[in-house]
Amino acid sequence: MNSAINRPAIRIGLVVAAFAVVASVLIGARVHGVAERKLREAILAELQPVTLRNCTLKRFGSANDGGYLMCENLIEPLDTGYSYGVGPNDEWGCEVSRRYHVSVQEYDCFDPARPTCDGGRFVFHNECVGDRTGNRDSRFFDTLENQISKNGDTGRRLIIKMDIEGGEWESLLAAPDELLASIPQLAMEMHGFDDPKILEVLRKLKRNFYLVNLHFNNWSCTSRAAPLPAWAYQVLWVNKHIGIVDPTAPVPAPMSPLNAPDSPTWPDCQLRAPDHGAAISSDS
Repeated sequence: MNSAINRPAIRIGLVVAAFAVVASVLIGARVHGVAERKLREAILAELQPVTLRNCTLKRFGSANDGGYLMCENLIEPLDTGYSYGVGPNDEWGCEVSRRYHVSVQEYDCFDPARPTCDGGRFVFHNECVGDRTGNRDSRFFDTLENQISKNGDTGRRLIIKMDIEGGEWESLLAAPDELLASIPQLAMEMHGFDDPKILEVLRKLKRNFYLVNLHFNNWSCTSRAAPLPAWAYQVLWVNKHIGIVDPTAPVPAPMSPLNAPDSPTWPDCQLRAPDHGAAISSDS
């Protein structure tokens, strides 16, 4: 008799508890969403390229995907190049090798193809760069510092291109500041928008480098990354020892017309110019 009398009260209690759980989940999701948005906003705030008075930009490599902007006049003298993430082709490495008559050290443990370069010199390493030395799923990884040292290039003048699909964050976090301070230019594609390591790496790099170019990869356009227009972006880092900032130029610097869509047939998605609201051109 008593259980029958209390049954409605039990039902009400269960309904209230269910609503409380749903409300808690919704509130938690909202808080999480706000935190993720703040992280993306903080990443964008760090991605503010500057203009250098002494940089003549040139595109190295492909006319589309695989091409990277660098300060041509700040490359020489050059002892060697390092190309991380190459696949079957390394157009950046080939152009650097042929133009400056240097060997390019290539690293890729995911694609067994050995790129070739007529008139250039490649040294291929079937390993990847990471935050420590050792095997992972039968692939060998080593640190940036160790790889440069093993090749006898510590203290030599080298430039680096890096496109390693998200592996850049832990690799660069593990790289000593002293090593990064010795690298004149680092051209790379960065990947991601939802990992706090991204913010940590950007701030670490900015201790030794100026961010001189920013271009979003239109293969990766997505509203999920807002206010970033995409989850992959090519950047150029120029060492503060050689770059001279133009204090009269606007920040963020206008995007160079040397940038080009990674896919010439897909819609582009660049940041909008802050001064007049017009889309920054990415035509080559």
